[in-house]
Amino acid sequence: MTLHRIVAFFFATIAALFLASCGNQKPAAPVTKDGKPVNPFPAGSYDHFKAEPNYPKTHSVWKNQQLLSQTNPENSSIVIDLQKQRGFLMNENEVAMDYPICSGIDSRPTPTGTFYVLEKTVEKKSNKYGRLYDAAGDLTNSDADSTLHTIPEGGRFEGASMRYWMRLTHDGVGHHIGPVKRYRASHACIRGPSATMPIVFSKVKEGTRFVIE
Repeated sequence: MTLHRIVAFFFATIAALFLASCGNQKPAAPVTKDGKPVNPFPAGSYDHFKAEPNYPKTHSVWKNQQLLSQTNPENSSIVIDLQKQRGFLMNENEVAMDYPICSGIDSRPTPTGTFYVLEKTVEKKSNKYGRLYDAAGDLTNSDADSTLHTIPEGGRFEGASMRYWMRLTHDGVGHHIGPVKRYRASHACIRGPSATMPIVFSKVKEGTRFVIE
């Protein structure tokens, strides 16, 4: 092989390797002028909501308004994702609403498994967790357990509000309105936003399936 052919073969090989390498590279994801990634899904869609960088930690609620209007106690179920700290109101196999929840701390974990609504009550107060007040009406314990802490003489125990209560277990675990931290912070119950829980409450009945995973 002549020197000319050797040189030509060398450059052809280098070019082929370069083109192959370029062919394997993925195109760069689009970004804004500030360098932030662009959400590739249509605004308002569920895919767009889940692709946002603050999901699942966002306090925002996503609704499929058309499907939500068709959701009722006969076709609904609830899925609770403890890892994501999100609740999903389902219509058959479709998500009608995706909302933030707050589940139990490690020492009082929310149980996992399949449960069914045992009781529905709009106005509900805990008979175990709440606040202790002394005889003068001053707060002495803001996170009291009535089975562990003694009520001050002349004072009172006030159970924590758990409005729009949906009981899931006989030992007091349920789904209700409560402070929704973006981490586990409850006494095993599943808290939900005050604007969201009345909707969830209206879409389920005694016997509705809850899957906690």
